Amino acid sequence: MSALLQRLNEEMGDVADDARRSLVQVRSGRQGGGAGAIWRPDGLVVTNAHVVRNRSLQITLPDGSNLPARILAHDPARDLAALSVDASGLPPIELGDSRTLRPGQWVMALGHPWGVSGAATGGVVIGVGENLPEIPQSGREWIAVSLHLRPGHSGGPLVDDKGRLVGINTMMMGLEVGMAVPVHEVKTFLEEELGKEAKESR
Repeated sequence: MSALLQRLNEEMGDVADDARRSLVQVRSGRQGGGAGAIWRPDGLVVTNAHVVRNRSLQITLPDGSNLPARILAHDPARDLAALSVDASGLPPIELGDSRTLRPGQWVMALGHPWGVSGAATGGVVIGVGENLPEIPQSGREWIAVSLHLRPGHSGGPLVDDKGRLVGINTMMMGLEVGMAVPVHEVKTFLEEELGKEAKESR
């Protein structure tokens, strides 16, 4: 059993390391910030709308460099925002399929809670879809997960056991349930807001 746990521990560490390659920190003036995920190598970043509270934005890339960012799209209803930084060759996060998630599957949330850079926390999927008990009659699709999201996790990636993006960390519902926007909703947001630009090669 100890060998199995050791192998599992190493594999989960590798998943976190892979996802961190596409994890950024988003700072919004003096009002704090959150996290984001690199969507395309040319500097397209996805985060939560509530992370982007003003136009004075700075993004810290995985290599530690800081760049100003501009807002390409902002949707408070979906709580999603698309940002752009002047960069190229960035490592985009691999996309998963949030529509195939099932209760009980393992996921990991990454972000920068309380200033801890690249922190990861794991849990399992509780449910996916609209009208979940945790947030009834919202009219939106969500992923509910049994893990704790803290300030600084917002906008960061929720990944599956292969390190693929399945959602964007968004908020807590009570003490035990984290909520994320499914990645298929993120795709729809980008296509509606950015059009052909969103469909360019990743």
